[in-house]
Amino acid sequence: MRILAFSDLHMARARAADLVAASLEADLVIGAGDYCNGRQGLDQAMAMLAGIMVPLVLVPGNAESADELRAAAPDGAHVLHGSGVRIDGLRLFGLGYGVPPTPFGDWSCDLTEGAAAELLDRCTGADILITHSPPKGIGDVTSTGLSVGSTEIRDAIERVQPRLALCGHIHDSWGAEGMIGRSRVVNLGPTVNWFEVPA
Repeated sequence: MRILAFSDLHMARARAADLVAASLEADLVIGAGDYCNGRQGLDQAMAMLAGIMVPLVLVPGNAESADELRAAAPDGAHVLHGSGVRIDGLRLFGLGYGVPPTPFGDWSCDLTEGAAAELLDRCTGADILITHSPPKGIGDVTSTGLSVGSTEIRDAIERVQPRLALCGHIHDSWGAEGMIGRSRVVNLGPTVNWFEVPA
């Protein structure tokens, strides 16, 4: 299966146009959160992605809540937050929000490590794990050199061993990747990222 994945669109119209155009070659499109800015403009952000005609799987970022994303997402899109879906034989599981909590204030949708662990425990198996936040130690370094990823997301990747673990959230680490066991971990960013995963 040819998969197009991205994160942190933040209402960038040109980026969205690139993603929609690329989706014509995709079997599945995955969005790893932060489509709008500060809980504002989600409907417009989703409208920018309306040209995507293949199956679409979305997790909420810290810039939109799960309920807001479910309400705004295109018809037929799968919104995952502590839940999974099977598409053409591939098992996908998603967890949104900032983990651990961000310093951004009341607008940010965040989870403690403990709350994230409860939701991740629901995942008993996945080919692709989609989280907004990166795991501790991969794709999680800020511009000041801090490693701010989630220990519970890392633990879940170690336990489940998905083929792909896709994330975003830390803009300074867009494009960074690494391995946790057999799992390839990628911090996506808002560009066109291609993955081939056998169904």
